[in-house]
Amino acid sequence: MTEDSGLGTCGWVSCGVGIVAGALAYWVSVGAVTWLPALLIGVSVAVFVALLLGKYACGWSMTGHDEQKGPTSAQTVASGAAEAGAAGATAMAAGAATVAEKAEKAAQTAGDAADDAGEAVEDSAKDAAKTAAATAGDVSEKAGEASRAAAEKVADAAEEVTGTRPAVLGAARDGKPDDLKQIKGIGPKLEKLLNEMGFYHLDQIAGWTEAEVAWVDENLEGFKGRVSRDNWVEQAKTLAAGGETEFSQRVGKGEVY
Repeated sequence: MTEDSGLGTCGWVSCGVGIVAGALAYWVSVGAVTWLPALLIGVSVAVFVALLLGKYACGWSMTGHDEQKGPTSAQTVASGAAEAGAAGATAMAAGAATVAEKAEKAAQTAGDAADDAGEAVEDSAKDAAKTAAATAGDVSEKAGEASRAAAEKVADAAEEVTGTRPAVLGAARDGKPDDLKQIKGIGPKLEKLLNEMGFYHLDQIAGWTEAEVAWVDENLEGFKGRVSRDNWVEQAKTLAAGGETEFSQRVGKGEVY
């Protein structure tokens, strides 16, 4: 004696229709979100459609089992798929749809049952595909709006952090750059980096605004924050006006470099 452990023709048809609906949901979603969320949406829709058809067209039981024989393979597959589908749908589609209450099954002859099952599969597949497409479209639209809002916030935050780029020169005036090492905090390597960025003269640094200081602080590779920390602008104003600082005097005497 053996048990009927297969899904049966109706079960395989339900799974096939679920796969088609899942593929459609994936195709609709992948244009708005990355492939992984779109894949999860597709899987959730496929499981949902297969279970819906299996439950109403094939008479799958989601919880019950034979007292003597235990749960069949179809019941085991349906139960596991239900758990996976519920988890995926809750995470990605925010509870897109719920399974309706189980309809009453009437006693039918073998021939009538086969005909009715075929009609139910066809009608349910059409309705489920429409529902899946509409749900996926809503999810895609909301995801697109969220992505655009996040991008705007990132752009605003980046602008606040980096500030404004100061005016730069393609080369030193008359080919004679100032000795930026007179500013405390600027050594030979940093002076070379500043020249490569287009800053050759003390009056350039002396004219930086707070936003420009923030930009230079952020973009000094390996020396971030040095402009503010060593107060370059105030030193540069003094030196550009022809004055001296205690540090510039030491540099002039060759005590530093």
